[in-house]
Amino acid sequence: MLYLLIFVVLLMAELIYFRLADKCNIIDKPNQRSSHSKVVLRGGGVIFLVGTWVWSCLYGFQYPWMLAAVTLAAGISFVDDIHSLPDSLRLVAQFVAMGLMFYQLDILHLDMWWIVLLALIVCVGATNIINFMDGVNGITGGYSLAVLVPLLLMNRKIQFMESSFLIVAILSVVVFCLFNFRPKNRAKCFAGDVGSIGIAFILLFSIGKLVIQTGDITWLSFLVVYGVDGCLTICHRIMLHENLGEAHRKHAYQLMANELNMSHPVVSLVYMVLQLAVSLVMVYALPDRVLVHWVYLGIVIALLAVVYLLFMRKYYHLHERYLESLKK
Repeated sequence: MLYLLIFVVLLMAELIYFRLADKCNIIDKPNQRSSHSKVVLRGGGVIFLVGTWVWSCLYGFQYPWMLAAVTLAAGISFVDDIHSLPDSLRLVAQFVAMGLMFYQLDILHLDMWWIVLLALIVCVGATNIINFMDGVNGITGGYSLAVLVPLLLMNRKIQFMESSFLIVAILSVVVFCLFNFRPKNRAKCFAGDVGSIGIAFILLFSIGKLVIQTGDITWLSFLVVYGVDGCLTICHRIMLHENLGEAHRKHAYQLMANELNMSHPVVSLVYMVLQLAVSLVMVYALPDRVLVHWVYLGIVIALLAVVYLLFMRKYYHLHERYLESLKK
């Protein structure tokens, strides 16, 4: 009954935000890099931050530093959604927020400073990859569910955090999906950086709790589909000598939606199902041995990388044709 009440509260909060965003002209106008062609409300992903606050208020602020981290990172991103901020400012805020989250995870120890520093860089990088992957309707919400649901299932096997936190996060994502997991040009809102960065911190915190509880870093496989696409696309853009800070349409999911004209929900479901399959194998099918997990993760990364490269080899010329048309 309580979760039903929370769902209703989150739904009302999202609807109230829509009114405010409409009045304040917080919108996403399409441009040459966009996968949409109509004006859409931006920042609907603020509901992920709202959900974290609702959970904290109801369950006694059990993760105060994590709450501060999500609020800082998502808050700065929300301001950036309204008025563009310098990349350096957003990056500093993300590192500070990640430091707060690490403090909550109790891993800020001087005797392992180099590991902490490396983890900070990796996690901030992962946060921005999740942000980069937010480009078609439903992909942020669908993929987040594909990570949160296996985490909740795993939490029933190994209690590594409060299940209520994961459930409320899932409810906030479901509310967002009601207005975003729709065909092209039919979405009521986009997540915005506030949503993609906010959910990235929530996902990384939850996975971090599991990694610390088990001592097994391979649980990062819960993000492997995004990781392979994001990292290989970055490598591709570096090879093309492109500015990584500029918007683009080179991710595999963008080619699927734009050059191949696939339905946005279908593209999102492809990523969602792939990640869900990888994660559920980890949760239910593999022996609880670190070596087995590493072998599995290596095989998954190799297979996904091969699929990505074959896909690009076959269809990237369509994107080059699109770029040529922009010059005419």
